[in-house]
Order: sequence, then structure tokens, then C-alpha cells
Amino acid sequence: MISSAVHLHTVLFNVVPCFVGTQIPVKTLFDHLHAGSTLDEYLEQYPSVPQKLAIKLLQDSIRDLDA
Repeated sequence: MISSAVHLHTVLFNVVPCFVGTQIPVKTLFDHLHAGSTLDEYLEQYPSVPQKLAIKLLQDSIRDLDA
């Protein structure tokens, strides 16, 4: 299931999951967290991503992994 924090953005022949209301790919959040950045550091770098959406995406990801 795709989180309600995500919309699918079409770029040429690719579909990229992005945060709703932005063109910021959700992969950027996971890349930053994997590299050791905090959520606050990520949100500083991508101010157009609302904190509520980032948290919702993470919560939905955990829920889907637990299912």
C-alpha cells in the first residue's frame, strides 16, 4: 500500500513516488536516514516537505513492514 503522504509523479517514462504537494522523491528521505542524517536535518534541506508528511510516510512504512 502506498502512503497517503505519497503521490506518483510521472517524469518522462518513469513514475516516481513523491511527497504529496511536492516533486521531492520519497527516496531522498530514506537515503538521508540511511546515511545517518536525522529527520530534522532532512527537513532543513528539503523545507517544502512538511514534517507531518515525512512522519506519516515513516509510520506507514513501519506498519507495512510489520504486516
